[in-house]
Amino acid sequence: MTSGAGARRVARVVLLDPDDRVLLLHGHEPDDPSDAWWFTPGGGLEGDEDREQAARRELAEETGITDVELGPLLWTRICSFPFDGRRWDQDEWYYLARTTQTDTAPQGLTDLERRSVAGLRWWTSAELLSTRETVYPTGLAELLRTLLDDGPPRDPLVLAPEIV
Repeated sequence: MTSGAGARRVARVVLLDPDDRVLLLHGHEPDDPSDAWWFTPGGGLEGDEDREQAARRELAEETGITDVELGPLLWTRICSFPFDGRRWDQDEWYYLARTTQTDTAPQGLTDLERRSVAGLRWWTSAELLSTRETVYPTGLAELLRTLLDDGPPRDPLVLAPEIV
């Protein structure tokens, strides 16, 4: 798969709190909770919404956080992975967002999300750099460190495709 043609269009959010911690969800295969990973909030576009609208909606549904300042587009990537018995091909856009609202209350999870999301937590850059757990996108710890040190890129970075 070389382009995003036919891929599911996805908006994701790199949400930072006032202490520069990033919010990640803990996901797993619905039938195998031991097959687990951490990932940024976000999901596929619905109807005629654009990516920024999808980013805000998904963030509200998955975390309950609505008081956000949506920033620039940071990164894009193509990924393909098996999940819940099928292959998902996605064209993902990652937006920077900031919030002072750190209490979470997921309220709009789909049935599949209820079966595959075990919780969520705020991570410091140091915790991400030292964890042995699986985190997507791969290299998020280094990407976050660069973001915090240098600020958002002038033009969105195209991350290497991730085929799992």
